[in-house]
Amino acid sequence: MRLLLSPRWMVWHVLTLGAMVACTWLAIWQWGRAGSAMGSALNVGYGLQWPLFAVFFGVMWWRFLSMEIAELRAAGAAGGSPGVPGTDPAAAQAPATQSDTPATVPARTAGTSPAVTTQAATQASTPDTTPAVPAPPAGPSPFTSRPANAAPPRSTDPQLRAYNEELARLAARHREESTP
Repeated sequence: MRLLLSPRWMVWHVLTLGAMVACTWLAIWQWGRAGSAMGSALNVGYGLQWPLFAVFFGVMWWRFLSMEIAELRAAGAAGGSPGVPGTDPAAAQAPATQSDTPATVPARTAGTSPAVTTQAATQASTPDTTPAVPAPPAGPSPFTSRPANAAPPRSTDPQLRAYNEELARLAARHREESTP
């Protein structure tokens, strides 16, 4: 219930309700327009389409809400903090024992406190959960324009190559015929 009354979800409630009311109003307007002298089948189509949009907004609101509730329940069942997967407050507060420390962690040296050694052992025994950042793709981006002097790559498909060559011939013939 606290989730439903959170400020973020209050905004989602208002936006969803506003979108559904707007879609309902537009459907009523389109039905009225369809019945007028200037109405057409297009207005009837829109009159049927707007209620579907309203239903879509309601279904998506419900799905997002149920997904967040399921996420909170999963985090609560795992004993972790909500929104931070893999965190277990009980495990973070428990001191590390000798069996918890891996062999790669050196034994406590003189001059270090037990808290520092425990923290180092805990950090060494927990795997790194930060996601790896993917490397940028090699070569030019497909979303930028190609340089003017660059030739398009040749296709290995013979049918596609023949089709493209025929299109090029038709374009050249059209240019010849259209120039005075």
